[in-house]
Amino acid sequence: MSAPHRADLSASISVFLIALPLSLGIALATGAPLQAGLVAAAVGGIVAGSLGGAPLQVSGPAAGLTVVTAELIHEYGWRTTCAITALAGLAQLGLAALRVARSALVVSPAIVHGMLAGIGITIACAQLTIVLGGSAESSALDNAAQLPELLADPHVTAMTVSLLSVAVLLLWPRLPGRGGATVRKVAPAALAAVSVATLLSWSADLELSRVDLPSWSSHALPEMPDGPVLGLLAAVLTVTLVASVESLLSAVAVDKLAAARQRSGGPRVPRADLDRELRGQGAANVVSGALGGLPVTGVAVRSSANVAAGAVSRASTVLHGCWVVIATGLLVAVLELIPLAALAALVMVVGIQMVNITHIRSVTKHREVLVYGATAAGVTLLGVLEGVAIGVAVAVGVALHRLTHTRVVHELLPDGTHQVRVRGQLTFLAVPRLSRVLGEIPESAPVSIDLDGTFMDHAAYETLHDWRTAHAGQGAPVEITGRAGQQIGEPSAHHCRPWQSWHNHQCTAAIPNGEPAGPGARPDDQLLGGVRNFQRTTAPLVRRELARLAQEGQRPGQLFLTCADSRVVTSMITSSGPGDLFTVRNIGNLVPPPGVESSDDSVAAAIEYAVNVLRVTSITVCGHSGCGAVQALSTTDVTRRGAPGPTGQAGSLQRWLRHGHPTLDRLARLAGAAPRIDVRPATNALETLCLTNVVQQLDHLAAHECVAERMAEGTLAVRGMYFDVGEAQAYVLNGREGATPVFTPVQPDVGSEMLAS
Repeated sequence: MSAPHRADLSASISVFLIALPLSLGIALATGAPLQAGLVAAAVGGIVAGSLGGAPLQVSGPAAGLTVVTAELIHEYGWRTTCAITALAGLAQLGLAALRVARSALVVSPAIVHGMLAGIGITIACAQLTIVLGGSAESSALDNAAQLPELLADPHVTAMTVSLLSVAVLLLWPRLPGRGGATVRKVAPAALAAVSVATLLSWSADLELSRVDLPSWSSHALPEMPDGPVLGLLAAVLTVTLVASVESLLSAVAVDKLAAARQRSGGPRVPRADLDRELRGQGAANVVSGALGGLPVTGVAVRSSANVAAGAVSRASTVLHGCWVVIATGLLVAVLELIPLAALAALVMVVGIQMVNITHIRSVTKHREVLVYGATAAGVTLLGVLEGVAIGVAVAVGVALHRLTHTRVVHELLPDGTHQVRVRGQLTFLAVPRLSRVLGEIPESAPVSIDLDGTFMDHAAYETLHDWRTAHAGQGAPVEITGRAGQQIGEPSAHHCRPWQSWHNHQCTAAIPNGEPAGPGARPDDQLLGGVRNFQRTTAPLVRRELARLAQEGQRPGQLFLTCADSRVVTSMITSSGPGDLFTVRNIGNLVPPPGVESSDDSVAAAIEYAVNVLRVTSITVCGHSGCGAVQALSTTDVTRRGAPGPTGQAGSLQRWLRHGHPTLDRLARLAGAAPRIDVRPATNALETLCLTNVVQQLDHLAAHECVAERMAEGTLAVRGMYFDVGEAQAYVLNGREGATPVFTPVQPDVGSEMLAS
């Protein structure tokens, strides 16, 4: 590991101040020796931080494993639980060797969120009993059964300290003004809550149970597991599953946070290598278990704090582990002043926050509340492994229900059109219902069929296609709209995949024999063939949306300025549709600077209209590989002098390319600091010139007064993009390394959300 950056040093201190009280609190919640939480925090920081594949992820004891660990301690004892932790680490190392880390991400988010919610409910119930002056039981139901008695006769002193801790924890992030931001940076909320409670209990000399850290010489180490083999295997599997999934999803979430920070001008951080991260987590659990520590996972809360504090490398998480080691040696007297009620309140709030409102909204939106609820209830009432198994079973059942239950509704609209709405997946199981409804429609009646599902099998497709052909043959219009399903088997000539026209597919090929060519059309005119295919297959799907746009006017959010090269298909690269982009295309994606003799009113007018009238919120200048205009720029003698036209004057192309001369001048000045792609060297000198051209045009763009004003207001973002045609890969200008502009590849979404832990 290289020498730590100054930002890593400050970030490590911030994370340490969060991790210290949380580690003690989680150890208390599991019933393990409190030192076990400190061991796991130190090992997670040093071992997982050094060996893992997610540079900014912080590992340590996590609330997500609290219930599992508490059950293991209750059933097998602490020393055997340590051995189970080490064995789970070995299992993680084996999974990493098989390179199956990505497979862990296929678990439904509803199951993961439900698992965390169930764990959170269990933690909150257990810690609430401690807050009220009781003792936590191993079962959530047993803890809930205690609450009426404890509420009737609470331990007033313990409850007062706990409520004070909760109040500080919740109000601390809301401290107003710049002073509040400074205080929060120096003392995170968790540390502030525990510190205030400790100071109160110490100054008032309150009689409370406090942290007890026995001598390290008496620290319990693991022993050989003793118990039923199947039970021990299930325990190892549970720890392995929960720790791995939570760590990997947290690593993906941290990647998103780091990418968002980079887009805002922050430093570039390599993306997580998930197999290496799983290997690092496995090694940490082996070491933590061997040293008598709690199970280790990647922790989203501490990791997000690490990113927010400005960490740039793994040095931050390693240093935070070192600070934990130092604290366990030098701050024992201070730590033993902390009241257990304050730690219980801290962990109780963490448990409540694991029932995340954002997650509930997400699963509600995707109609997976049943999966979420079943998993959460199963984890709370039966245990983590049993709850996850129930969640998987319910998820499979929901999927089968959606696949087999399709609604077909037929109604007559006021204009005489028969509308058929298909809700759900269109498979062979729905064919009898679909055929019966279609058979009820009069032969000459206009029909609109609305497909809402995302899948259509071959049997359903053939039924729908044959009926449509027959009905249209009677002279009746048929319109199919909605999310058209995907059919099994090779499509017919009248149902084309979007890319088939590029292969001269018959849907856009020459005009078929016997069909009128139309005025000005040639029998081999592929363009008109494509228009015919649009009218046949695409127009019915987009007609309503285009009618809305025609009525409301255009409201694009972005201006996209790119080259006129025929290989650069703007809508394909950006996955955009009608009304999404205001597009300007010209030779070389040039932005003539304002105020020069040869400035171009056409491009300037488009920029002014987009910025001042359409009020776009971003402008993208997109260059591409193998650009002929940029290549022409490199023949400086021709472009600077201008090849004479028929009248002896410079031709239009040469006059236009003069707007690119600043690109040549810029590249000559940059020498060894030319723009580059961060994942590979430039393929040739032309690519370097194409990248430089994008950077130069951004400078020209910012020189336009309307653009500069909106950028100063913070209401307009400007970005550079480069599209490698041969790779089908887009790269975005994401900042600089020193004086060198760097383009980074745009990665596909992985669909993971930040986990609470």
